[in-house]
Amino acid sequence: MNWLASFWDSLTLNQVLVGVGLFVLSLGVSFVAIAIVMVKLPENYFSTHYQQDFMPGSSWIVRWGVVIAKNIFGVILIVLGIVLSLPGVPGQGILTILLGLIMIDIPGKRPLEARIIKRPAVLAAVNKLRSKYDKPPFLMD
Repeated sequence: MNWLASFWDSLTLNQVLVGVGLFVLSLGVSFVAIAIVMVKLPENYFSTHYQQDFMPGSSWIVRWGVVIAKNIFGVILIVLGIVLSLPGVPGQGILTILLGLIMIDIPGKRPLEARIIKRPAVLAAVNKLRSKYDKPPFLMD
């Protein structure tokens, strides 16, 4: 318990402000990324009839490079979403996990994405965001 008191005594105002600033910045970047992806996705993305064709017409080297980068970024977002879902850590954890799942290419991700987006609060929030940008609501099966 003594180490905890020592930790709190060693904190300075500048350290606290830097921590708060980094948190606000990361939260803002997360919100912007989630908003862009949710607005750009086609309305039938969460439907079982959706067929994905990633970067059609690009060379194989470009496609593979982008797929690898996209998957790495997706894993980072999933880890960040899990951290944001912990009690006491404010942020959009569920939506960040959903964004990470959308980015990665793994078997069986579609049912998990559907379970997350079908939550009434999540679907309502995403469809409200889409309506602000004149996009139709997501079609669900």
